[in-house]
Amino acid sequence: MKAKDRDALLETLKTRFEKHMPRHKGVAWADVQARLQAQPKALASLQAMEDSGGEPDVIARDPSGSLTFCDCSAESPAGRRSTCYDQAARDARKEHKPQSSAQEMASEMGIALLTEAQYRALQTLGEFDRKTSSWIETPPEMRALGGALFCDRRYGQVFTYHNGVESYYAARGFRGALLV
Repeated sequence: MKAKDRDALLETLKTRFEKHMPRHKGVAWADVQARLQAQPKALASLQAMEDSGGEPDVIARDPSGSLTFCDCSAESPAGRRSTCYDQAARDARKEHKPQSSAQEMASEMGIALLTEAQYRALQTLGEFDRKTSSWIETPPEMRALGGALFCDRRYGQVFTYHNGVESYYAARGFRGALLV
């Protein structure tokens, strides 16, 4: 990443970080910046999250000091919608195949789909996916049966649903997490 692009991304992240302090109580921007500057691959992943409309921000710090960045856009990131769950599901479609899948895009970006627990934790920090929905990490045994999980927020509640892995909708994308 060029210095100019890195600096612009860091400024964007800093501005968002300072605007949403309740998402990361007890975390100082100087600590975030130091961790990011030490991990160029993380910056590339965060840029991909930003470029696809994710609005990544710090949402957690674990006991080891690692930070979790998550897509905090109000709705599922616009640049990651209309995807089925994974490549196998995309390949199995006979017609109207989406350009990519949630798992493929996440892998290319160097991030992971949120787990159900991460999705529910995110929802304690704000109201997300009130008009869209997001694929989440699905247990292998469920995926083996042809199903996948997604979540959204409706009527003041967070819901987890299931769907066939081959399905895709204009309003369904995915949110990602990155540990730095």
